[in-house]
Amino acid sequence: MKLVQRPYQSEADYWAIRTFLRAVYLKNGRREYSWPAARLDYWRWHVAANVNEEPIEQGIFLWETQDGRIAAVLNREDPGQAYFQVDPDFRTPELEEEMLQLAEQRIKTIGPSSGRPVLAISVRDGDTLREELLAKHNYERKAEWQSYDRYRDLALPIPGAPAPDGYTIRPMRIDEIPSRSWASWRAFHPDEPAEKYQGYDWYANLLTAPMYRRDLDLVAVAGDGSVAAFCTVWYDDVTRSGYYEPVGTMPEHQRRGVCYALLHEGMRRLKERGATQACLGGGGLSNPPADGVYNRALGMDRDSYAAWLKYFDGKPA
Repeated sequence: MKLVQRPYQSEADYWAIRTFLRAVYLKNGRREYSWPAARLDYWRWHVAANVNEEPIEQGIFLWETQDGRIAAVLNREDPGQAYFQVDPDFRTPELEEEMLQLAEQRIKTIGPSSGRPVLAISVRDGDTLREELLAKHNYERKAEWQSYDRYRDLALPIPGAPAPDGYTIRPMRIDEIPSRSWASWRAFHPDEPAEKYQGYDWYANLLTAPMYRRDLDLVAVAGDGSVAAFCTVWYDDVTRSGYYEPVGTMPEHQRRGVCYALLHEGMRRLKERGATQACLGGGGLSNPPADGVYNRALGMDRDSYAAWLKYFDGKPA
C-alpha cells in the first residue's frame, strides 16, 4: 500500500498520534515495540518542555494511508535520537528504509560532547529487520548502551513491601514540589555541585500532562519530612497499563528498600484503578544497582534494547 509522508502540522496531529500509539501498543501485546501514549506525553510535557526546551513539532513526521490513517510515526526524544513508531500491519523493509533516510536528514545532530554529526537509534534485541537495516547503513551496535523495558502482570500476587522504618510512602502534596524537585536533582545528578540546581518551576509542566494523577505521583518521605525517593506512575485506562517514569532515590537513602516499597505501592494503586499491567520503561542506560531493584520488584519479564550509532564524518564510532 502506498503511504504518504508528511511533517507534523497541528495540535490535532498530536492527539491522532496518541490514539495511534494506543492502538499499536495493544496490537503489539502491550510491549513497547512502539511507545506507549504515556511516553509521548512525558516527552512533550517534560523532556521537550523542561529539558530540551524545544517544540516537539520540529521532530515528528507521519506516514499515512490514502484515507488519512496513521501507519507510522518518526520522532526524536533527545536531540540526535530517532524513534520509529510503526503499525505492525504496515511494517516493511521499504518503510523502515524511508524512515531511516528521513531520520538522517532531519533528526541527526552535532553531538554535544563529541562535536561530531551523529544519529542514535534504540533497537530491541532480536528485531532482525531493523538490525539488518542499520548494519547495512554502517550503524554500530553499542552493547554497553543497554536498556530494558520491564513488565509485570498485575494478576500476579503483589508482595507485601512496607515502607522501611523511618519512611512514609504516600502521594506527593503540592507543597512538597520543592522537596520532590530537589530529590530528583540529587537522584539523577549525584555528582553535580548544588549551585547547578535550577529550581522546581519545571514541575508545573508535568502537572498539566493529560495522564498526570497526583494519587499516582508517589513519594517516600523521610523522618525529617523531606522527600527521599519518588516514582510517578502514568495510568492509561484505554490500554489498562501503568507506566513508571521517573523513578529515583537520593544517594543517601539508597540500599534501604525505599524504592522497592515505592514500586509495589504503585502496583497496588494501579490494580485498584483497573490496570492489568505495569511497565517500567528503559528510557536511559542500564544502571546495575537500580536494575537489581527493578528485577526484584517487577520480575524478569523484560525486553532488552541497545543503541545503534552512526557518525556522519566518515570516522569510526
